[in-house]
Amino acid sequence: MDSVMSVDEVMKYLPHRYPFLLVDRVLECTHGDSITAIKNVTINENFFQGHFPVTPVFPGVLILEALAQASGLLVLSDPKLMPEKESLFLFVGIENARFKRPVVPGDQLRLESKLSRMKRNYGMFDTNAYVGDQLAASAELKCMFKDL
Repeated sequence: MDSVMSVDEVMKYLPHRYPFLLVDRVLECTHGDSITAIKNVTINENFFQGHFPVTPVFPGVLILEALAQASGLLVLSDPKLMPEKESLFLFVGIENARFKRPVVPGDQLRLESKLSRMKRNYGMFDTNAYVGDQLAASAELKCMFKDL
């Protein structure tokens, strides 16, 4: 099943809100397989006041968080993968993170995540973030459901 999501639909699945919601739109989501989402990077984001004032750079840890949020959307929007109990899908690990180019205000990050393994409450994802056709970052992410 392919689906597109506006930011309003994204907020139905993710508990994050401003200033920590880092997915603006989902372009494509194939349940149980992969997702492509967008994060628009603007100078109005508060962390640019200190990272870095003269040469603003989108923090690498926030690129990873945006990739984790996209990965969460891939699982949370799939009725087959959602747990029966109320829970949070938490970011619990990073492997092989690489940063290839700086991301700056005005860039649009294309967030791609592919589910490589889902076992009970634990998921592993192969992720990439692009600006245009240039790879900005990549990582293997681990997330898990935590009952509330």
